[in-house]
Amino acid sequence: MFHLLDVVIDSKVKNELGRINPLKCLICPYGGGGCFCSFGIMELEAFEEIRKFYCRNHPEVTQGKMMSSPAIHYKNKVFAFLSRKNNMVFKLGKGFDLNSIKVELGEFSPFKTKKPLSGWYELGFEHRENWMPLTELALNHIKSE
Repeated sequence: MFHLLDVVIDSKVKNELGRINPLKCLICPYGGGGCFCSFGIMELEAFEEIRKFYCRNHPEVTQGKMMSSPAIHYKNKVFAFLSRKNNMVFKLGKGFDLNSIKVELGEFSPFKTKKPLSGWYELGFEHRENWMPLTELALNHIKSE
């Protein structure tokens, strides 16, 4: 598995939005099907910066996966990850008061025919300045479980 942040990417591979074009991916042997190539570069870099910070500063926090997406774990339990839609997803709990924060979170609903996952909320890249504080809330929530 390749990690986009460790590889210099040819500019011809990027599409007009700055994302990797999975059909032209020169990095991934899977043609975009089983790697991070469907993630936007900026989104993945922002997520990785947060993940590295938490792994470095919290001994029980590790990197891992959630539904094939890059994730942040606390004692092997996922509390935040980057979705395939390039949103950061946080486990804040079923009882989380959405009015307690200034940004509008969406319920995380990864399945077309099923209801959203209870206690999981997502926030897009355009609000990335809130990703770090929400990661802290998610970590505090998972520690209290």
